[in-house]
Amino acid sequence: MFESAEIGHAIDKETYDAEVPALREALLEAQFELQQQKRFAVIILINGIEGAGKGETVKLLNEWMDPRLIEVRTFDQQTDEELARPPAWRYWRMLPASGRMGVFFGNWYSQMLQGRVHGLFKDAVLDQAINQSERLEKMLCDEGTLIFKFWFHLSKKQMKARLKALADDPLHSWRISPLDWQQSATYDKFVKYGERVLRRTSRDYAPWHVIEGMDAHYRSLTVGKILLEGLQNALQRTQVHADKVNAAPLPIHVDQLNLLDSLDLTLNLEKDDYEEQLITEQARFSGLMRDKRMRRHALVAVFEGNDAAGKGGAIRRVAAALDPRQYNIVPIAAPTEEERAQPYLWRFWRHIPAKGKFTVFDRSWYGRVLVERVEGFCPPADWLRAYSEINDFEEQISESGLIVVKFWLAIDKQTQLERFQAREEIPFKRFKITEDDWRNRDKWDAYRAAVGDMVDRTSTEISPWTLVEANDKRWARVKVLRTINHALEEAFEKSDKQARKAKKRQQ
Repeated sequence: MFESAEIGHAIDKETYDAEVPALREALLEAQFELQQQKRFAVIILINGIEGAGKGETVKLLNEWMDPRLIEVRTFDQQTDEELARPPAWRYWRMLPASGRMGVFFGNWYSQMLQGRVHGLFKDAVLDQAINQSERLEKMLCDEGTLIFKFWFHLSKKQMKARLKALADDPLHSWRISPLDWQQSATYDKFVKYGERVLRRTSRDYAPWHVIEGMDAHYRSLTVGKILLEGLQNALQRTQVHADKVNAAPLPIHVDQLNLLDSLDLTLNLEKDDYEEQLITEQARFSGLMRDKRMRRHALVAVFEGNDAAGKGGAIRRVAAALDPRQYNIVPIAAPTEEERAQPYLWRFWRHIPAKGKFTVFDRSWYGRVLVERVEGFCPPADWLRAYSEINDFEEQISESGLIVVKFWLAIDKQTQLERFQAREEIPFKRFKITEDDWRNRDKWDAYRAAVGDMVDRTSTEISPWTLVEANDKRWARVKVLRTINHALEEAFEKSDKQARKAKKRQQ
């Protein structure tokens, strides 16, 4: 895979000087159009052999283009803030907005390669990381992001010759970093696993470009031309993503039982039983959140449901059990201009809690397969692929120790009508009822079908849905708290078992 990058590509200075002005002008024009259109973002991933000109090339690109529209990010050792969250969090929060370019050094490929080369994990973990990177890039590209992936290469002989020349030159020996010597010693392993990563992750939507790094003129012009061609092609597209669905659409639910029909909405609690059980579950929840094992976990509770199903009341009863410093409530409404300039899941990744903390999402990432689907706010291609993207997202955060509890609060149509009418009659509750609530009620059947598809496709062993019978608010509030407590206890028990197994292996 690297043979063509070891044959000695070179461009003379005269040719280089003749080509640069036109290339630079064209890059600036493409960058200006990108900023004007703001239809998509650009991510440039920089990887490869140390000393192959990665930093010099990016520095030159900043000179050729407007550096104010280029965000260069370096991901070195994880900070304490990053260690307290899922691994992908550090990349999501640094994604460039539409109209901008982001250059990522030390990206997800660097992390997986260094870990495997130095024996921090085996091939199975590397393959898992490769699969995760593929899914991430596919999702970003489906959202419209343009991804360039560059591997800057030197042969083993070229790398050794470069290090020797620098070491023998007193004026430039400072340019040799510990990482250069380290990679020189592990060159064969690094190239072996690098080839594996490139082979598995070079796709039509995000291909790898291997750049021979010995000649500065050659690598600079090559990278510049690849960027220019990619930018111009993307800017000429009429749409960032396809508006047609390749897969068969989901079936229309006609005269079929819906999952929500299986709920017994007559379930209820008397006031005395409710108060006793509520206090018991709140005390239990408070104790679990203070448990030292919570330091290994974070907790996310997702609240979805029919309008007037009692999400706010349930959230208040959950929050009442805790110190306000322990939790954060994130209300999800229509996306802001900043959020619309990013991939769909970005607005949720940024709110993922650190270990030991608890975040409540009042509405959530499921809006794409519910309100956006039913109201036609996004094309079918977007909400159909959202099921797998959501499952990937929840799997990633769960693997890092985050506990996800998801609730759909269900009421029947008559109960909703009675609650709507009551809200209109009570002065301090009138703010809760809007014209959109009445309009959404007219699409009751469409929302029920969307909920059934949502649960069928995203209720997994890793992150199951809990359907809550919410005609009786007391019953719903206690069930929500009890479910959260059970999820915490189950997670603690599982992590205790893993800790005991690890201890036995060490012995």
